[in-house]
Amino acid sequence: GPIFYSQERIGRFGEHFKMYKFRSMVVDAEERLQKLLAEDEEIRKEWEESRKLRQDPRITKIGNFLRKTSLDEFPQFLNVLKGEMSLVGPRAVVDGEIEKFGIYKEKILSVKPGITGYWAANGRSDTSYEERIKMELYYVKNVSFFLDMKIIFLTIVKVFLGSGAK
Repeated sequence: GPIFYSQERIGRFGEHFKMYKFRSMVVDAEERLQKLLAEDEEIRKEWEESRKLRQDPRITKIGNFLRKTSLDEFPQFLNVLKGEMSLVGPRAVVDGEIEKFGIYKEKILSVKPGITGYWAANGRSDTSYEERIKMELYYVKNVSFFLDMKIIFLTIVKVFLGSGAK
């Protein structure tokens, strides 16, 4: 399949944009996900809780490496250059996901999404979705140059340690 993958995401003030990544999953990943969710209650529960699968069968061997090293995120620098994203900010979400933020939706959407962020540097796949919302909100309420530098440093450490990525 193609090297690049793009997906419609929600940016600042609710504006939609195409976020770029290196493709890490099989080409028909969305169809496979729907089948998995329909057939397996445990997988459906895991997906509903975290919007991720710990043992996701849709990830390719190369994709596993790209995710472990966070190299799959590299094309998002194009989004930063286009002004759609920032280096640091809340993770860009898809339409069906933004409602999980509830009353905090507008607050989260008040800043540009980032390639990395407070959640990415402090737990990532090791957290529940509820914890993620709290971390994203913490960032938005406390945004500063020094917090951004701390997040960038922690992200670099996490990438080198290979922790939290999946």
